[in-house]
Amino acid sequence: MTKRTEIWVDRQNLRETKIVELDQQPLEEGQVRVAIDKMGLTANNVSYAVSGDFIGYWKYFPAEGAWGKVPGWAMGDVVESRSGDIAVGERLYGFFPMASEVVLEPGQVADGFFIDAGPHRAELPALYNQYLRTQGEPDFLKSLEDERCLLFPLFITSFGLYDYLIDNAFFNAQQVVIGSVSSKTGFGLAHLLKNDPKVGQKVIGLTSPRNVEFVESLGCCDQIVTYGEESEIDAELTTAWVDMSGDGPLTTRLHHMLEENMVESCIVGGTHWDSDRRRDKELPGAAPTFFFAPGHIAKRDGEWGQGEMWRRGSEAGAAIANSVSGQLAVEKFSGAKEVEAIWRDMLDNKVSPSRGIMISI
Repeated sequence: MTKRTEIWVDRQNLRETKIVELDQQPLEEGQVRVAIDKMGLTANNVSYAVSGDFIGYWKYFPAEGAWGKVPGWAMGDVVESRSGDIAVGERLYGFFPMASEVVLEPGQVADGFFIDAGPHRAELPALYNQYLRTQGEPDFLKSLEDERCLLFPLFITSFGLYDYLIDNAFFNAQQVVIGSVSSKTGFGLAHLLKNDPKVGQKVIGLTSPRNVEFVESLGCCDQIVTYGEESEIDAELTTAWVDMSGDGPLTTRLHHMLEENMVESCIVGGTHWDSDRRRDKELPGAAPTFFFAPGHIAKRDGEWGQGEMWRRGSEAGAAIANSVSGQLAVEKFSGAKEVEAIWRDMLDNKVSPSRGIMISI
C-alpha cells in the first residue's frame, strides 16, 4: 500500500518533531485524496501552533496523543476521488496540514469552492473549511500561487485588523503602535494604514534592530522603534496597540508607560512565541483582548454579504503583495528532513522577514 508522510509536532514543545510514515487512508464515498504540492511557511504557522489548543487549530487534522499537525495555506491536486462533484486533476487552494497528502470530504460544492464537511470540523471556525477550486480563476491569480500561500492569508488578517480599527473609529487613538511590524501581518497592516488618505493616525512599528533596514525599505511606518527603546513612543498621545508578538512583558511595559492613553490593546499573533507570554493581570488603560480574524470576518459577512470581506481582503492582499514583491525572495524546501529544519529555524527567529519560505513533503 502506498504511504503518506506527515510531520508531527509536540504540542507542548514545538521544537520537538517527528517524521511519520503511514499507510494511505482508504477513501469513503464522497471523499477526495489531495496531494499537497506546496505550502507557505510563515510566522502565521507558528501562531496556529501556539494557539492550537486555545482556538482549535490542532483539531482540523488530528494526530495522536500529545502530537499535532501544523496547518497552513497551500496548493494541492486531487489525485483520487469518490466525489461526484470533484474530479481528479483539480487544483485546490486552502488550509492543509504539514504532510504529503490529506483526505477531504467536499460538501456545499459551488463552481469556485467547496466546504469540507468532515464531522470533526463542523464546530471549528468555518473560514478554514473552505477550499478554492482554482481552474476557473483568471490567469493573473493562477500565476500568484506562492504569494497566495505566503502572503494572502496574512494580508487578509491585516485587512481585518485595518477594518476593525476603522469600524471602531480607532477607539479615538491618535497613533497605532504595531508590535513585530516586520512580520507579514504587521507590515501589511502598516501598509494599509499608511496608504489610506482617510487615516490620519501616526503609524509606529516596533521591531528588532536586525529588521529595521527591512522595515525601512517598505516605507510603511511614520516611526520605527526597536525593542527596549519603547520610551521613544509619545506617551502623551492616545494609542491603539496591535501586537503580533505575543510578548506579555512588552504589553505590560507599554500599558504602564501609556496608562489611560492606551485606548485599545489588541493581541493578534505570537511571533515571539517562546518569550514570556504572561502579563500583569491588572493593567492601566484598555484591557488586552485577543483579535480573532474569522470572528470579524463573520461579522462583516453578516453586514456586507457572505464572502464580501474575504473578497475585499483578497484584493487588498494582492495589492500589498505586488507592492512588496521586490523585497521578498522566495525559497523552496522539499522533503521532510528539510522541512523539519526550516520549521525549527522559523521557531528560532532565524528566518529573515525578507525570505518567503515554501515547503513540500
